[in-house]
Amino acid sequence: MSASRFYITTPIYYVNDKPHIGHAYTTILADVLARYHRLLGEPTHFLTGTDEHGQKVQQAAVANEITPQEQCDQTVVRFQELWEKLEITHDDFIRTTEERHKTIVQDILQDLYDRDEIYSAEYEGWYCVPCERFYTEKDLVEGACPECRRDVEKLVERNYFFRMGKYQEWLISHIESHPEFIQPAHRRQETLGFLRQPLGDLCISRPKSRLSWGIDLPFDADYVTYVWFDALVNYISGVGYGSDAEQFASWWPASYHLIGKDILTTHTVYWPTMLKAIGIELPTTVFAHGWWLVGRSKMSKSLGNVVNPMDMAESYGVDAFRYFLLAEMSMGQDASFTEEIFTTRYNADLANDLGNMASRAVKMIVRNLGGRIPPVPEKGEDECELIETTLAAVQNMRDHLVDMHLDRGLAEVLGAVRAANRYFDKMKPWALAKAGDTEALGRVLYNAAETLRIVSGLLYPVMPTKMTELRRALGVPESKLAPSLDALSSWGGLEAGAQIGELKTLFPRIDVKAKVPKDESKKKKKSEKTPEGIVDLVGIEVFSAVKLKTANVLEAEVVEGASKLLKLQLQVGADRRQVVAGIAKFYTPAELVGRTVVIVANLKPAKIFGIESDGMLLAAKTGKELKLVTTDGQISSGAAVG
Repeated sequence: MSASRFYITTPIYYVNDKPHIGHAYTTILADVLARYHRLLGEPTHFLTGTDEHGQKVQQAAVANEITPQEQCDQTVVRFQELWEKLEITHDDFIRTTEERHKTIVQDILQDLYDRDEIYSAEYEGWYCVPCERFYTEKDLVEGACPECRRDVEKLVERNYFFRMGKYQEWLISHIESHPEFIQPAHRRQETLGFLRQPLGDLCISRPKSRLSWGIDLPFDADYVTYVWFDALVNYISGVGYGSDAEQFASWWPASYHLIGKDILTTHTVYWPTMLKAIGIELPTTVFAHGWWLVGRSKMSKSLGNVVNPMDMAESYGVDAFRYFLLAEMSMGQDASFTEEIFTTRYNADLANDLGNMASRAVKMIVRNLGGRIPPVPEKGEDECELIETTLAAVQNMRDHLVDMHLDRGLAEVLGAVRAANRYFDKMKPWALAKAGDTEALGRVLYNAAETLRIVSGLLYPVMPTKMTELRRALGVPESKLAPSLDALSSWGGLEAGAQIGELKTLFPRIDVKAKVPKDESKKKKKSEKTPEGIVDLVGIEVFSAVKLKTANVLEAEVVEGASKLLKLQLQVGADRRQVVAGIAKFYTPAELVGRTVVIVANLKPAKIFGIESDGMLLAAKTGKELKLVTTDGQISSGAAVG
């Protein structure tokens, strides 16, 4: 990836139904990354769009008694309106029914056919209509589709195939020599595991007798191309491949293809082999994020648990919704969504911390300093922690941006907000105002406002509307409302004498008071009097003897010969420790590296399976499920827990 430009894509979304939270998350994530890279001053291109061919679209059109093109034209509007509502700043929106795309697909197909990369053969297999995929007998799960678990049907038909299998060894070599190609690391291992089995050729056509809605094969008018040799090509047709060589050269290879983990194989096996056959360089990184879950279940229309992003944006505000999605999910891992989880984070991070800090600082400047930013003060001892924490958040956000750990970057930014609140409470500017100490009051209010200037700049790509409001209220000039990250890296950016503007409540607190039924209330009071089932009570002095600390997982590996054990290398403050844990059936080594866990730090060392273990991980277990105890957001290793 060139350091001088940034090209990011989302998958293109099916137009057989309205968008859901999964579509919104991927697109918001791409938008935030694009916005950050623009703040870095990098030329940026952000492509999204819709996948408008295939059997699901044709079936939806039949069900709605309209033509497939009408189905596409009506449904695509839902995506376009949602992206506008969610403040998505895509540079291009591609539809696979556009001539600029169809022409390139047909040119590629013809070229590959002419070079014998595509051939005709009879195929027999199990076909899943919803997934539009053939499966072998061994792929089926209890006779059903391994992806959607619906019924499959046996089909025998002549089709066209891409010689994908011939590129298997090349692809394995590329993945192993380019660790950045598939991220996160455990997804790379997943693809390599898939490639341990012989890689067959890829069926790339459907007979028109079964599916008429697609791009015609240029070499056989009785067939249309299958979705993967249509949809995937959007990543190159959208930036000028085959039509504008200069444009294509300026953006390709893509910096990031953002995808959901359910389409990992198509993007890390089908797509790279297609590009190799065409003769095009591979994208720098395919990044597969996790799923949004409700409890332990993936959101799905069939289960009736899909969250409508338009409803969330209407209820709680677009910026708050964007912030939640980015702050709550660790990229690459699954995350749970409930309104309770949303409300808790909203009230804690946005209403209590950021909103409260902004309101207090702006109101006091208006009330006590004539609504103007005070002179830039000398840095005193009391300001050191605040300045250090805030400027560190800028650098940490840069670092986490490169590592695709946006949730950690946002945690660092909120850490600076909390430092500002602590500073405000310690310095008691209301007391300084009452005492008439204008100089000290100006110093405190300037530093609080300057923290907000930097924080609002760091959060601008995530919450552009609310942070623009805050920056304008702080007297930031209109030309600098969209900040540059460089301008956020130094203290003292607010101009003395700048006029403070009006600031309405940024994030009104959500009322979460719940009414407890009377009978439940009685049960609670009774249980408080007689805690049944509570045995072996201990005093605080016993609990205090156990030292719990946070630890960062540096390395993890399977203990040879022990199916349940993993050996971990941990950073605990300034110390490095080795711990053996019986969690191999619940976590892979790749899933653990980079996590912050909680350990018993003063446990006597022991030998487990002949390996010294210095400490114990905390975990919660119920039945066959086990989850490690982790922290709510990023915190340094070695921090005390309790």
